[in-house]
Amino acid sequence: MIKFNLSKKTFLVLFVLAICVSYSFKSTFFEVAKQIEIYNTLFKELNMYYINEINPAELTNKAIKNTLKDLDPYTNFYNEQDVEDAKIRREGEYGGIGISVYYSKKGIQINEVYKGFSADKAGLKVGDIIISIDGQSLNNMEREELSTFIKGAPNSTIIIQIQRQGEAIEKEISREKISINPVPFSEMIDAETGYILLTRFNSKASSEVKKAFRKLKKAGMKKLVFDLRSNLGGSLLESINISNFFLPKGKIIVSTKAKVKKWSTTYRTTNKPLDLEIPIVVLVNERSASASEIVSGSLQDYDRAVIMGQRSFGKGLVQRYRELTYGTQLKVTISKYYTPSGRCIQELDYANRDKNGNVPKFSEQGINEYKTSNGRTVFDGGGVTPDVIIKSSKRTKATETLLKSRAIFNFSTNYYYQNSQIEDVANYDFRDTDFKKFVKYLQIDTTFQTKQEALFKVAYNASQTTNISKEYNKIKEKLFKEKVFEISKNKDILKRKLKGEILNRYYYKEGVYRHNLKNDLTIKEAVIFLQNQDSYEQLLSAK
Repeated sequence: MIKFNLSKKTFLVLFVLAICVSYSFKSTFFEVAKQIEIYNTLFKELNMYYINEINPAELTNKAIKNTLKDLDPYTNFYNEQDVEDAKIRREGEYGGIGISVYYSKKGIQINEVYKGFSADKAGLKVGDIIISIDGQSLNNMEREELSTFIKGAPNSTIIIQIQRQGEAIEKEISREKISINPVPFSEMIDAETGYILLTRFNSKASSEVKKAFRKLKKAGMKKLVFDLRSNLGGSLLESINISNFFLPKGKIIVSTKAKVKKWSTTYRTTNKPLDLEIPIVVLVNERSASASEIVSGSLQDYDRAVIMGQRSFGKGLVQRYRELTYGTQLKVTISKYYTPSGRCIQELDYANRDKNGNVPKFSEQGINEYKTSNGRTVFDGGGVTPDVIIKSSKRTKATETLLKSRAIFNFSTNYYYQNSQIEDVANYDFRDTDFKKFVKYLQIDTTFQTKQEALFKVAYNASQTTNISKEYNKIKEKLFKEKVFEISKNKDILKRKLKGEILNRYYYKEGVYRHNLKNDLTIKEAVIFLQNQDSYEQLLSAK
C-alpha cells in the first residue's frame, strides 16, 4: 500500500512538471510568434505607406544586427556575402589578387600586400586606395558592396584605378587562387631552438604546424618556441589536433557545456602525438583568444609547456553556424568551454549587464583555483595567465583609441614614401627621434581623436559666437598635449607597432617576422628560459 502511494505521488509530481514545461514551452513559442507577426505587420505598413522607397534587405539586416548586439559580440547574422567571407576565413582559400584591405568612403585601402601574388606582381603598395574597378567608382559605397568587387573567379581579369600619394594609377590584374598559410613563418632561432608562428586556426592549421615541426626537427630542433600571440582563434577541432601533437592519445583537451544537451561534449586527443618530450615555451598576449587559449590552457594544465607573455584575451565561448533561409547564416554562441583542469577562461559576463549596458567580469565574483597534473595552481576568471609574465606598460585609454585609429597606418605609409630605404631587416629600429616625428604627425592626423577632443569639438561647433576662437585653440592645444602625455606612457607598445608597420612596407610580413626572430624581447626571454633546463623542469614540477 505504501509503495503504491509513493508511485502515485511521483506520478502526480511528474504530471504537474510536464504540464509546467509544456506551458512554458507554449508560452515562449507564442511570444516568439507574436513578435515575428508584429515585425511582419510593421514591415508591410512601412513598405506600403512610407513616403520614400525603402531597401528591404538593408532594413532587415540592420534590424537583425540590432537585435543581436545586446547578447555577445560573437553571435552574429551573416548575409550571403558575409557567409562567403566567413568561409574564406575558415578555409583560407579564395579567388582574389592577394591583399588584405580596409574599407573606407574613398574606396578600398590596401592594408597588406601578400608577397608573390598578382597584386604584388602588379606593383600595388600598402596604403594604395582602389578608387574604381572596371570603370565603377567605389566612392561612398557601403562595406557590403565593396567586399564583392575584389574577390571573384580565378583567372578573371579586372582593371583597377588606384590613388597613391595624390596620383591616379591604372592597373590590369588577374585574380588567382589565394591560399592563406596559417603558419607564415617557421625558422631555427639557434642551433637547437626552433620557432613556429601560428596566426590563425583555419582548416589548414594543424597540417601546417605539423609540416613546420617536422622541417625544424630535421634541422636539429631540440627545443621549441610556439608563438600564439595575437592569434584570435578559429576552429575548435584544429586546436584539439594541435594540442594532440604534444599530448598522449586519450587526454581531455576541452569540455563544452551548452543549453542543448547534445552540444555538451568532452573532446579528447585521438591520434598518436608528434613529440612528448621536447621542451616547449608557448607565447601568448592579450590578443591570444579562443582556440589559442584552448591550446595554451591544455598544455599548461598537463604541465607540457611553459606559457610565457601576457594574460590572454579571455574568450571561453563556443560558436556554431546555423543555416537560415536564402543562403544566410546565424553564428550563435552555444556553449562555454572548460580546460582539462576544469577552469573556464571566459572573462566577460554578457548575461549580466548592468542597467547602463556595461558588461561585468567573472573575476569580480571571485577567482577560483584549479590544479594542473603536477599540482601547480592555475586560475579562472579571465584568460590564461602565463607561467612567466613578460611585463609591458599598461595601456591607457588614449593608447587604445590610437591603436583603433588609422594614425599609425597613415604615418607608416608617409614614412615609406619619405624614406626610399631603411636599414636591413635585422638591424632596423624605430628610435626616439622617430617617435617624436610620429607625435608631431598626430597634430595633422584627424583619425586619432580622444573622447574629450570629440566632445569639445561638438561643444565648440554648437556655439553661436565666434569670439571664443582663441580660447578654443588654447584648450585644443592643451587636450593634444594631454593625449600625447597619455600615449607616451605606452611608448614601448607603440614603437613595436610602428616598427612592424614600417617593416611591412619595405620587406612584407616575412621581414617583420625575421626582425622579431632576432630582436623581439619575449622571444629572447623564451630562448634563455629554454637554455636553462633545470629552471624549465622545476617550474613545471611545482617544486
